[in-house]
Amino acid sequence: MGRVLIIGCGGVASVAIHKCCQNSEVFEEIMIASRTKSKCDALKAKLDGGKTKIETAQVDADNVEEVIALINSYKPDLVMNIALPYQDLTIMDACLACGVNYMDTANYEPEDIEEPEWKAAYEKRCKEEGFSAYFDYSYQWAYKKKFEEAGLTALLGSGFDPGVTQAYCAYALKHEFDEIDTIDILDCNGGDHGYPFATNFNPEINLREVSAPGSYWENGHWVEIPAMSIKREYNFDQVGQKDMYLLHHEEIESLAKNIPGVKRIRFFMTFGQSYLDHMRCLENVGMLSTTPINYEGKEIVPIQFLKALLPDPASLGPRTKGKTNIGCIFTGKKDGKEKTFYVYNVCDHQECYQEVGSQAISYTTGVPAMIGAMMLLTGTWNKPGVYTVEEFDPDPYMEALNKWGLPWQTSYEPVLVD
Repeated sequence: MGRVLIIGCGGVASVAIHKCCQNSEVFEEIMIASRTKSKCDALKAKLDGGKTKIETAQVDADNVEEVIALINSYKPDLVMNIALPYQDLTIMDACLACGVNYMDTANYEPEDIEEPEWKAAYEKRCKEEGFSAYFDYSYQWAYKKKFEEAGLTALLGSGFDPGVTQAYCAYALKHEFDEIDTIDILDCNGGDHGYPFATNFNPEINLREVSAPGSYWENGHWVEIPAMSIKREYNFDQVGQKDMYLLHHEEIESLAKNIPGVKRIRFFMTFGQSYLDHMRCLENVGMLSTTPINYEGKEIVPIQFLKALLPDPASLGPRTKGKTNIGCIFTGKKDGKEKTFYVYNVCDHQECYQEVGSQAISYTTGVPAMIGAMMLLTGTWNKPGVYTVEEFDPDPYMEALNKWGLPWQTSYEPVLVD
């Protein structure tokens, strides 16, 4: 049915590629492209022999012309961007130039947050919108008209959160509520990898996200709070009691726009004390900085140096035990009556590793990446423009989650978060 160019070959991309090969009726041909071609070749060697035809290529996704040349030579029906959020705009530009649909798993953020033009736009947005996260949808939403005019679809953020959490919201609105008042997104990783400190996905992105101020949407505006200053405890199904902290997260921004009348949206993520102690210490000594420093005549970026010291997230798979539990709790009204609803997925780290050689954090993002791509490739989701997951019919996506490894569960009497 389809031919897909997949840019990226890290932990999440590896899961997505495994899943594309399992779904060979839809993904007949794929090309894996990355800055490091040897990684692509190693994955191809592992997966060759199935029905999906696999090719590999080297590409610098920061270079629009290189991406355009690769798209033009391979002629895919879709480009799956599973590289870094820094490259979203470059790849979107290339897709527009070549007339190809686009999808990614996380919204744009710049690599260099000190770059003057970006910084001016960022400071203006902070003032106008009221939140100061480095990542937001405005850069990609600005492409809406271009994609509409080109008759192309760009699907943003088809990972778990963002992604599945937004499908949960669209599903709740379609099937469970006449109006949704509050949404709490809870992301719990109950896994243990045995290291004193490691990050489950790219350390630069992970640590930048966690050390930033938190924010939530309430009564039509953003409320920003100091990093990790709102803490709650929650007893997660199959994981147990965990500390969780309110963070800023990108899907809040699109849900506030697309869920009519919603009064409050919050995002919580669990962290253990050891992780937080290490992170605060590293932040205090400047190791989380993205500003280059001069060290013995060489320029280094502290957080990139730290990344080189930390365990590679892709190596955590064989060591990680335990489960993740990610979902959304809703309050609202149905037929004039107050109602609560909780929809969530539980994923086992070791089961994920046995199936695709990755832990559950990569699995929960990689599977929905394949599903989002499948929605576009099959034409199930098809409207020109730039969209997030909740702007499409959730039913085929929710059905695919059950089929491809992320089955969801529901509860109508969840404990609410105060």
